This record gives sequence, structure tokens and C-alpha cells, in this order.
Amino acid sequence: MMLAASRQALPPVRLLCLAIAATGAAPLANAAFIEDSSASLTATNIYLNRDFRQFEGQNKREEWGQGFRLDLQSGFTEGTVGFGVDAMGLLGIKLDSGKGRTGTDLLPVHDNGRSADEFSRLGLTAKVKVSATELRYGSHVPELPVVKASDSRLLPQVFEGGLLTSSELEGLTFTGGRLDKVIDRASTNSEEMVLNAKNRRFASGVEADHLDLAGVDYKFAPDFTGRYYFADLDDIYRQHFFGLLSSHKVGAGTLSSDVRYIVSRDSGASNAGKIDNQAFNAMVSYGLGSHKFGLGFQDMSGDTGFAYIDGSDPFLVNFVQINDFANADERSWQARYDYNFASVGVPGLTFMTRYIRGDDARVAGSDDRGGEWERDIEFKYVVQNGPLKDLYVRVRNASFRSDFARDADENRVIVGYTLPIW
Repeated sequence: MMLAASRQALPPVRLLCLAIAATGAAPLANAAFIEDSSASLTATNIYLNRDFRQFEGQNKREEWGQGFRLDLQSGFTEGTVGFGVDAMGLLGIKLDSGKGRTGTDLLPVHDNGRSADEFSRLGLTAKVKVSATELRYGSHVPELPVVKASDSRLLPQVFEGGLLTSSELEGLTFTGGRLDKVIDRASTNSEEMVLNAKNRRFASGVEADHLDLAGVDYKFAPDFTGRYYFADLDDIYRQHFFGLLSSHKVGAGTLSSDVRYIVSRDSGASNAGKIDNQAFNAMVSYGLGSHKFGLGFQDMSGDTGFAYIDGSDPFLVNFVQINDFANADERSWQARYDYNFASVGVPGLTFMTRYIRGDDARVAGSDDRGGEWERDIEFKYVVQNGPLKDLYVRVRNASFRSDFARDADENRVIVGYTLPIW
């Protein structure tokens, strides 16, 4: 459960109180609750500049901010049923912004068009564990094929609700639950989940009461995993995800693949209108020494584009720095290259570049079809030793051009560090 500083506790906190009470009821049996606890502080500094090309109105978004994330995780009380409590404190601070330059999603924007000087949230999660099954109720930053929280700004997107994971059977992990609220990256408010309407694919502002999900990951072999997930965004869409992950030694290198097929259909009687999409996407990579080469393909078929929750990251291989290449009928290809400079005596320095091109995209509201492309470049350096070990610096650049959407050039500079407290 996520609370802003100005919000009152909601009824789900009762479950948290029960967990706390349980830990206090048997102090002599709760050594693991303390001994297995951990705490860390993550600091993330981001400068983001997005320059729109050939566009009337706001032609640039440029802001700089500092984010802090304090994670406190308890162990579990001893016994057949273990109880625990986690807390997540989030704080975002404005370092530079200005009216007319907002909208980067680093900071909230007030009604007067100016960004907030600071914003904060507190997330609480009660957890119960029996054997290899764990139920968590409260705040989550999920990374699942049917709901992936975005964490590419100062603070992560956070979902509220209950999630259960179970690994009772060897090689198989089950995940299921219900999420009923979301707090976006640049917000302190707990809100309804909204259907993403990029490029007018669907009606804007369509809200859902909750998201139900269930899925399994099964490891057939050490280097081969199958995945299936189902999601129901209440009265908006139902989604089936099928995935295969593999990694094998081929010659002197490693060949890896990530294949995904997602079927989305509308459900209920919402204002979203028709949703009919089959998304096939796959990424095949070959790593040889310090080099890694990748080829990706993504194909949208059906009557509409891809459906996902607004603010979240769609689970598509061609969702990249700026664009998602997920319009109706769009086909897109990706070529990617990674290099690790450790082989030339600079451990910690890596390079990535990729080029994605899409074509035959159906433009909403017309009979036109168009193409688009994006080129991304990134350098990342991670300090290898000393007092600042694991501090990283990322410099990212992207150019995006489209026949039907706003062109953009973007630069990001990100500095991050996680300090283990205990």
C-alpha cells in the first residue's frame, strides 16, 4: 500500500497491522525476522532533454532531478507460517526545470504549468510465507509479462494490491493476484489504472477498477524456460502471453533467444472500443567474447494496436527508449550491438547501439499507413572498486522519426548508486 505524505492510511493497512502484531506476539521466536532483514538506499540523478522536431506548441522538455529510494525488508517470523513487513520510502527533488520545459515525467506538474519542488511517497507491504509460497499485500514494482512497472525516471511506477508467488514444485513458479491502484512515476496519488492511448490507438482516459493476473514460469532444462500468463484488465481487455527463453553454447559463443506471442481481446462494455491484437515478437542474440549481436522482429496483427496499462512498459522487444512500434499492422525490425571494453583494459565500461525500423503502420482515424525509425546509443560505466564501487554513469542518446507522430531527439544522463545499510 502506497501513501503520499498528505494521504491517510486506507483499510488494507489492517493486514499490515496484523503482521506487526504477529511479530510482537512471540518475541522469542522471531530471531529470523531481524536477522534476515535488510536495508538499502538508492540514489538516482537524471537529466533528460527531449527536443521535438517540426512540431508546433511545446518543442522541448528539459528537466533535472534527484531521486532517493529507501528499501527496508524484514525477514519472516519463525514457525510454519511466517510474517513480515517491508517498507519503501521514495523522494524526488527538483534540481532544474521551468515553465514550458515540463513533461519529462521526472517531476509532477502543477496546474500553473510548473513542476513540483519535491514529492514523496511511502509504500508498505505485509507478507506471509508458508513453505515456498509467499503472499504480499501492499506496494509492488512488478516485472511481469502482463504488467511491468516503469522504472526509467527518478522514482518507479508502483502498483497496489496483492500478489502471490509459489515455487512448491521444482522448476515451476506460479504468480497470481489482483492489482487495483497505480501511482505513476511523477505522482503521489493512488489512481485507477488507465488504458494507454498512444497515437490515438484507443479512446483516452478509459479506466479499469482492477487487474487480475495469473501465470507460470517452467524451467524445462537449465537453459530453456517456458512462460504463460493471463491478465484481465477489468471490463477493458483480456490478454494471453506465451514466451520461450533459451540460451545455448554455440561454437565459441552463446546463442540466446527470447520469443513472445501475446493475444489481446476487448472485454466488458467499457468506452475503450474494440481491442483485437496479436503481437509476435522475438529477439535472437549471439555473444562472442566482448561482442554481442542481436536481431529482433515484431509484428502487430489484428484490427488494433497493442493494449497495455498507461505509464507501464509494454513487454515487447521493440519497446525502446522513445517508441514502442506497436501500432495496428506495424512490422518492425531491430539490429543491436553491445561491446564490453573490459577486453581492452577498461573494465566497467560498456557500449550499446540499436536501430529499429517499422513500416505499414495503420494511422488511427485515417486510411493512411506510415513508417518510423529509432536509433539509440548508450555508454555506461560502473566503478569497479574503492569507496564508490558500483556507482554507475549512463549517457543515452536517441533519435526518433515518424510519418505520423512527433519526431524527437533525446539525451539522458543518469548517475546512480545503491548503498547497502545492513
